[in-house]
Amino acid sequence: MTTADSTTQLSDNGGPKIRLGIMMFLQYAVWGVWLPVLAIYLMATVDDGGLGFSGADVGWILGVAAASGAITAPFIAGQIADRFMNAEIALGILLMIGGLLNIGLAYVTDFFPFMLLSIGYSICYMPTIALTNSICFANLSDPENAFPRVRVWGTIGWIVASTLFGLLYLQSNISLTWMPWFFEGTPKPDGTTLIANSLIVSGVISLVYGMYSMLFLPRTRPTRSSKHPLAFLEAFSLLKYRGVFVLTLAALLISMIHNVYFVRTGPWLESIGFAKGEVGAVMSVGQIVEIFVLAVLGWFLKGLGFRLVITIGAIAYFLRFADFAWATGGPKELAFIGIALHGFCFAFFFAAAFIFIDRAAPKEARHSAQTAFGIAILGVGPILSGFFNGWLDQVGSATNSESEFAVTELGSLAMRWRSTLEGMGVPFFEDGISYQAIWWTLAIVGALSAVIVVVAFTDDSGKSSAFGQDSD
Repeated sequence: MTTADSTTQLSDNGGPKIRLGIMMFLQYAVWGVWLPVLAIYLMATVDDGGLGFSGADVGWILGVAAASGAITAPFIAGQIADRFMNAEIALGILLMIGGLLNIGLAYVTDFFPFMLLSIGYSICYMPTIALTNSICFANLSDPENAFPRVRVWGTIGWIVASTLFGLLYLQSNISLTWMPWFFEGTPKPDGTTLIANSLIVSGVISLVYGMYSMLFLPRTRPTRSSKHPLAFLEAFSLLKYRGVFVLTLAALLISMIHNVYFVRTGPWLESIGFAKGEVGAVMSVGQIVEIFVLAVLGWFLKGLGFRLVITIGAIAYFLRFADFAWATGGPKELAFIGIALHGFCFAFFFAAAFIFIDRAAPKEARHSAQTAFGIAILGVGPILSGFFNGWLDQVGSATNSESEFAVTELGSLAMRWRSTLEGMGVPFFEDGISYQAIWWTLAIVGALSAVIVVVAFTDDSGKSSAFGQDSD
């Protein structure tokens, strides 16, 4: 994307950077205010103020919605914004429609309507991630150096929104304290029901952000590209190269357990003793660490190489979920270690993977390659996590025959895996779900991904990046 106003915009002494920083702050505040806590509301019983959805239901809601948004994003962001209207106008329209859908979600209590509205919201929201990146690259004079400093405000927006909603809205008798996060209070008795209002808060922020986008962001005109909307499918031919293929295989496994993290962690934190109002603040520790790890990622890639860095990222997933399993039966403070590992999980695996794909793709196909890889890990991976989440309900189910998943009714694979976990000393209970069984299952998937990368991955980006040049 280009803009006729770029030259004048870039010379106004950092004005675009400030406006783009505000854009990124709002972009991820819209998301961060509800994602860490929504699963608590969805999975709590109706008597406790929730909707009574199962883990499988929540997995489908978040997984299918994310996949729908990821799959349609190339068509909406890449075609409509690239060919028919300014990027900031398309961004504003999508945000305002999405905001209304999110507000509507707060009043829906049945599974299928909730999932359908969630899919609609994701189709509106996911393309805005690509649009904000495009607006930045079109309006920054030195995007390679300036973009990270602008993008970090998105992480800050997530931290602020996820922290303040829980601490200030889900608690009463708020007072200041010297301990992070500097606020303390008494959990509200109807806190579970109040979590639904995070969707309303997100919707209002989205509506305001949409108006801001159309009124104050730099004009970013469409390129009117004639490229076919399915052109990115050509990038899947890069899978014939070992590095891209192995990385995509490992990334599908990692994206599956990464999605489960956002489904399961909120309810689990509450189960081990954290108040609902603290969940967002506790989980935001991962985003804080992410800021610092991303700052040094380039140094690690240069010194250690892609295979070792990505392997460390997969091992971080194993360590995170193993820590969660230990924290379930031990001091709840252990959870902070696993949550802090989010910074290493995201930066060393996902960020490094996107950098490798950019390096491995031919220069003229880099955007298409990123789109194709994004569909794989943000589309296919979350769909797989929907099935996986339902299976995890069975793996961790209570031994009481009256539980939702009676042990005698489980599939043979779930039964065999439960027996394996029992042989490892993982406890199961007569009532309630065994989070240790769930966390160790996710940890082992992370370890398997690390093995795949360290054994089979090779940096053959020199070959893949030259793909197609011989025929020129």
